[in-house]
Amino acid sequence: MNPVEVPTIDAGQQSTFRRTLERRDELAVIAFAAAIFLGFLFGAPALNDDVDSSHAAIARSMLESGDWVTARLDGVKYLDKSPLLYWAIAASYAVFGIHDWAARIPVALGAVLLCWATARFGAWAFGGKAGFYAGLVLATCAGLFLFTRVQIPDALVTLSITITLWSFLRTLEDDEPHPRLWSRIMAVSLGAGLLLKSLIAVVLPAGAALLFLLLTGQLFSRSAFQRLWQRLRPLSNALIVLLIPLPWYILATIRNPPYLDFSLQSGPGQYRGFFWCYFINEQLLRFLNRRYPRDYNTVPRLRFWLFHLVWLFPWSVYFPAAAGLKFRPTDRAGRLRLLALCWTAFVLLFFTFSTTQEYYSMPIYPALALLLGSAMAEGGVWIRRGTRIAATLAGAGVILAVALLSLVRNTPTPGDIVSTLTQHPESYTLSLGHLQDLTLRSFAYFRRPLAVAAVALFLGALGGWIFGWVQASGPAMREQARTPVPTRAFLVLAIMMVIFTQAARLALNVMEPQLSSRSLAEALNHAPPGEMIVGDEYYSFSSVFFYANRAGFLLNRVNNLEYGSNAPGAPAVFLTDSEFKERWQSSKRYYLLAAKRAVSRLSGVLGNERMYQVKESGGKFLFSNHPTDGAE
Repeated sequence: MNPVEVPTIDAGQQSTFRRTLERRDELAVIAFAAAIFLGFLFGAPALNDDVDSSHAAIARSMLESGDWVTARLDGVKYLDKSPLLYWAIAASYAVFGIHDWAARIPVALGAVLLCWATARFGAWAFGGKAGFYAGLVLATCAGLFLFTRVQIPDALVTLSITITLWSFLRTLEDDEPHPRLWSRIMAVSLGAGLLLKSLIAVVLPAGAALLFLLLTGQLFSRSAFQRLWQRLRPLSNALIVLLIPLPWYILATIRNPPYLDFSLQSGPGQYRGFFWCYFINEQLLRFLNRRYPRDYNTVPRLRFWLFHLVWLFPWSVYFPAAAGLKFRPTDRAGRLRLLALCWTAFVLLFFTFSTTQEYYSMPIYPALALLLGSAMAEGGVWIRRGTRIAATLAGAGVILAVALLSLVRNTPTPGDIVSTLTQHPESYTLSLGHLQDLTLRSFAYFRRPLAVAAVALFLGALGGWIFGWVQASGPAMREQARTPVPTRAFLVLAIMMVIFTQAARLALNVMEPQLSSRSLAEALNHAPPGEMIVGDEYYSFSSVFFYANRAGFLLNRVNNLEYGSNAPGAPAVFLTDSEFKERWQSSKRYYLLAAKRAVSRLSGVLGNERMYQVKESGGKFLFSNHPTDGAE
């Protein structure tokens, strides 16, 4: 009997096959990320009041005015932030037109690219399967979705930091064929980060890299240090890093004097130009919690750390498995694990000694995803246990959703949800402050999102129980518990999160009257011509400025525009109470936007003058000083 000849596969064929599998996994990560982040563009709620609409409005102002250097809100200089996000949104407007969904495209695309880059980073160090898992974790974790629904640059900054640290590690690898190219990519990424969120985009990766070099002993040996200098090319790369943002720094400083003010005193009524506002007040004094105006809050430190169990859900159940990984830098995988650990530790410690928002730690999400992906690929007892824990938590979520649906099944839902909410304005400077407003009655408005969430969680619970449970007993059970969990178990959890984020989108639509003032802007656009007065700070009704596309007066409180209001030549858009009353009494038509809590005070200012209600939505009102045909 002739032996069966087994075809051999040469090294080239193996490499091609492996790369084909990696590309398939990368496409899968992109598909999951696109389903969540690009999928949010369709049927999304209106842009929120606050920073969401403000950034969209700045981008439109730049596009329409042609001034790409100085950001403005309602014509007032807004010098706090870096411009690259504004430029990206303006470019999106130029291609797609000025729409709220077009404003969301840069952040959504940045989130997709971030998930892809994390998958590639993991595949390079750990192999294709671990890279796929790392990208899947990041694409479908709760935190990245929560903090990319608003137009802030943090997802793009996280992408910059991830590429920087990947380039850093590749530059130092002995077998890297193109270390110079990767060192240049690192420099360009750092420079782009400066245009996204200023110094923090350099401080965080630099701190993580220095901690890594310290732990690996590469800063103490003369030969090792010489090798670092040759590979990293610090002088030429520092020049590249500076050349990217420097033209904007120079132009912004020249156009917004005084030029170089280093005062550490911050208070009302002061204007010291762009340099002081951007570098001293917004960077240094904010870190020290001495910035003025203090229009922000801080998350308690312990809560800031523990929240990562939520931000990385459902994958945070695998943290115990990640803790058991090998972190010795003896091979590429070990070096990346150690770098991810340094990356996470430095960012958390940095913000432990600074003011914090919930999303400030977003730059560590890729690091945690890489560690989790590596642990998931290796498998083991804690991965199976984690899968069962995830299934149990999902099952508890199903029970909670069904219980809430049962409790509110006969609760009427007149008007919008705001009538059932409590008010906690002191918490609204935190990203998730509005969650404190929810009451049991308010869940009657969430029936559809709760039903979709229950379906998603049931799918996750069922899949986790089926694929994560050990079927054998005795020695066979112990052996099976050590084998990797099937990929389909992780895919079920990922699909659960895709569906769950759609439930979250539906819930945000329900909350739109509370979070946005688009309906007031639409009423204003259909009302007779007149000038707009906002009875609060700009951020409180920023979505009206965007959707109505008009300037307006601001009554007394300038807060977010405090600094720019003191600039020479600032537009006269701020009214005192007496100026407001004088305008309201005139024959010219004015419209007043006011929150419910402010109506009684404004009525007192106007005395016997009539306030004709045009529209009410979400506890916010649009009044006119003269009757309108469409008045409510």
